[in-house]
Amino acid sequence: MIAEIGSKIRNLRMSAELTQDELARRAGLTNGFISQIERGRTSISIDSLKMILDALHVSLADFFREGQRERVVFTAADQVEIDEGGTGRLLLLVPGATNRVMEPALLQLPPGTATSLRQPFPGDTFGHVLRGRIQLRFGGEFHRVKAGDSFYFTADREHRLLNPGKVMATVLWITSPPYF
Repeated sequence: MIAEIGSKIRNLRMSAELTQDELARRAGLTNGFISQIERGRTSISIDSLKMILDALHVSLADFFREGQRERVVFTAADQVEIDEGGTGRLLLLVPGATNRVMEPALLQLPPGTATSLRQPFPGDTFGHVLRGRIQLRFGGEFHRVKAGDSFYFTADREHRLLNPGKVMATVLWITSPPYF
């Protein structure tokens, strides 16, 4: 196991085109320690491993995701419907997205309904109206958004989507970090 960890660190370092000395400096460790780890000659604490991985811009989860291929395609059967407290239908498109950088969802709002997701949160929101039209309330402002239009805002103010139309409105809605 020690040799395997050292080998993975060496491969990541070389992929980043760093010398052992450069990695040691960025991680706040010694060049000799990096060399011993890469050769499997010493064990490593979680704290030291985290310092090295931070310097390489790799998360602990990704480092230990051995042999697992990243899932790329998600089908309709993978979607999860959640109750967002309003009268619309919210489908999470990527299962497990709460552990990722962004969370895509599909919102379906029947005519005359609105979302109840209005709490500000530290992050960004993007939406693209696929069908129908919505009215976006952002803070104290109202914006009309029709099929083919998009919206993007920092979600630090109250926000709400309303469907003033006569047909179902469908919105691709993405939050970063995950919010739903």
